[in-house]
Amino acid sequence: MNGSQNKLNLTTIIGENKVEKIEDGFQFTEGPVWVDGYLLFSDIPADTVYKHQETTEVYLKPSGHSNGLALDKQGRLLICEHDRRLTRHEKDGSKTVLAESYEGKRLNSPNDLAVKTNGAIYFTDPPYGLPNRSEGKELDFSGVYRLKDGTLTLLDDGIPLPNGLAFSPDEKTLYVADTSSAKVYAYDVTPSGLENKRVFSNLGEVDGPGGADGMKVDVDGNLFCTGPGGIHVIDSEGTRIGVIECPEVPANIAWGDDDYKTLYITARTSVYSLKVLSGGTGL
Repeated sequence: MNGSQNKLNLTTIIGENKVEKIEDGFQFTEGPVWVDGYLLFSDIPADTVYKHQETTEVYLKPSGHSNGLALDKQGRLLICEHDRRLTRHEKDGSKTVLAESYEGKRLNSPNDLAVKTNGAIYFTDPPYGLPNRSEGKELDFSGVYRLKDGTLTLLDDGIPLPNGLAFSPDEKTLYVADTSSAKVYAYDVTPSGLENKRVFSNLGEVDGPGGADGMKVDVDGNLFCTGPGGIHVIDSEGTRIGVIECPEVPANIAWGDDDYKTLYITARTSVYSLKVLSGGTGL
């Protein structure tokens, strides 16, 4: 690493800013996404997507027991539904099912997603949304998929519980969290799929509640990933810079506000925010 990277610490990333609660009273919050002036997030057991601007209100109910949320390149809302499908909400209020099966077998329960600038949607499909994580399961693996131009491609079937995922700023690397091992894997992104799978970081080296889950990358290539003890901040070489502690166990995160310098955090019954110095990519 160069000299400036060697000097990285949490203060250089977030300054003296603290995690602040912005809303509470939910059942299990997940999947935050910033949408041009407001925040959307899921409450999975409540089967609801909420909208937070100055206050919080119901945005979509039922939501298919939504988990991960994202925007496509036309600004339409994409939803990973625990009701076993990936959907897109159109500007006229209708819903389009983008994926619900692979080779004739129903998906497990799409969990989280990341959208590449070419429009391709990458998503994970662990069995968290299934009763007992197994009832009704048709696929014998938990996949990492790409949906591009209407074609669903299985990219990796070797992660027991794939969860959060994010691209590096140049989109040449995809990171995927495995909740079962508390590890983050990195792949080289190629036109045909993913190559050179390797362990990028072992979040289990830190003690504390929580597992490898949602993640985002900042403009400098640092990975922010929820994990044991809080939000792990890891530089592009895989070195842990530090862990941001949260009042509740965090599940997922998103960049927001006009300058993308606020990290929004969904954590169990509440939603939090944290001002940062670096800022997000929006990916």
